[in-house]
Amino acid sequence: MLGNTSIEQNRSMRPGYGLAALSRGEPLVPWALQRRELRPNDIAVKILFCGVCHSDLHAIRGNSRFPLVPGHEMVGEVTAIGANVTKFQIGDAVVVGTIVDSCGHCSSCKRQLEQYCLEGVTTTYDGIDRHDRSITRGGYSNEYVVDTHFAYHLPAGLDPASVAPLLCAGVTTWSPLRHWEVGPGKTVGIVGLGGLGHMAVKFARALGAHVVVFTTTPGKLDDAKALGADEAILSTDKAQRASQASRFDFILDTVSSRHPLDPYLRSLKLDGTLCCLGIPKDLDFSPVFLTIGRRRLASSGVGGTLETQEMLDFCSQHNLAADVEIIAAEDINEGFERLERGDVRYRLVIDMATLNAPTEDIARS
Repeated sequence: MLGNTSIEQNRSMRPGYGLAALSRGEPLVPWALQRRELRPNDIAVKILFCGVCHSDLHAIRGNSRFPLVPGHEMVGEVTAIGANVTKFQIGDAVVVGTIVDSCGHCSSCKRQLEQYCLEGVTTTYDGIDRHDRSITRGGYSNEYVVDTHFAYHLPAGLDPASVAPLLCAGVTTWSPLRHWEVGPGKTVGIVGLGGLGHMAVKFARALGAHVVVFTTTPGKLDDAKALGADEAILSTDKAQRASQASRFDFILDTVSSRHPLDPYLRSLKLDGTLCCLGIPKDLDFSPVFLTIGRRRLASSGVGGTLETQEMLDFCSQHNLAADVEIIAAEDINEGFERLERGDVRYRLVIDMATLNAPTEDIARS
């Protein structure tokens, strides 16, 4: 209802189309939508590639605002610019991530850590626009309109499709690695080798750390080393796991399902940090292992504009990007099934040139 009201109040809209879940748990279908016309600091972006994130699947099955158009890892081309735009020109290749607005004046925003905005961020999809109160629609669509503060130039020398996941999986792992000063002389553990984990391995290695991957899948031991890990540990092997005691300066846990954290806490050195990115519903750990060794259990959000730009520059300099599989728009529901059963190495990206407009208006935003 909010979306319909907003359209009536805002007479100047841009027609578009995308893939939407019309109600909770439903498969995605072609859907006609409306976007705002450009404000003075906006650009319109023709979307060329959009990454498929596990959070998209959660949103479709969760308490979202439906119809829901997911997608927050976009690579595209500027097709129009607002009156005040100087950062981009028509034809520029750009990327857009998970945040498209924030309050701009709180202590976090002033440090360009917008992900921690004290008033809350506006997310790329299923968010509420701060100006017209419309519902944001994501990147599984033909076009996106965004304020230039939250858009970035495509890094030079990188394949555009492989850049898309950097805007979520990339910066989400980059931010804690940089905050906890991972670099030469540090021993770093990465738990899990999926969409987040494979980027964490690449970043930690490029930052100069000694990188050790923990995985429950024997078949991923060689994969971890191919991605740059110095060692790979089968975490179900108690002997291997026990041999890691008091070894790590920092461990980045990317696993989203509930699992015992005590073995990883025991693996930390004095003043070491275990950062949980997967955010399971409950954490399984014994607080005493924090006391022993003055260890820290922490977490981290996606990056703000400062860290995102820093990460993109680093990727360009070191020729780093995600390992991706490109799929057609019509295969997105099968892609979600594969994502759920862990049959992706390591990120899916939709070729948006395969997106067709709906033959009729199934619904309008």
